[in-house]
Amino acid sequence: MSWKKTLRDTVGIGLVVGGVILAVLVGWRYTGTAATAVASADVIAQGRQIYADQCATCHGADLEGQPDWRTPLASGRLPAQPHDESGHKWHHSDEVLCRIGKEGTAAVVGGGYESDMPGFAEVLSDTEIRAVLDYIMST
Repeated sequence: MSWKKTLRDTVGIGLVVGGVILAVLVGWRYTGTAATAVASADVIAQGRQIYADQCATCHGADLEGQPDWRTPLASGRLPAQPHDESGHKWHHSDEVLCRIGKEGTAAVVGGGYESDMPGFAEVLSDTEIRAVLDYIMST
């Protein structure tokens, strides 16, 4: 067996193993960590309605966010970000996203950070906040 064949076989096996690992990690991130993998259609429908009632005014009916959401407003605060794949929320764990929904962005970020994103602890239950997140993740 030549060294070229050994190298080719080794690289091939490495690519297959790497592909399997990547597929597992991607599948885990987008289905295993978000409750949408187990969220029922009823929970997602409930989240859609709560989103329409509580979130769409700022974040858009189609999850599109406000224009130029990365550019601070005159107040120094950022516009509402999109909740589609172009937004920043996907960088956070489900736990952090639920806390932001409950406590508001400024409370979670801390350090004097200011945000127009309120907390909904007085308006929505933890289950309702989770339903909204399930709806967003389902899109």
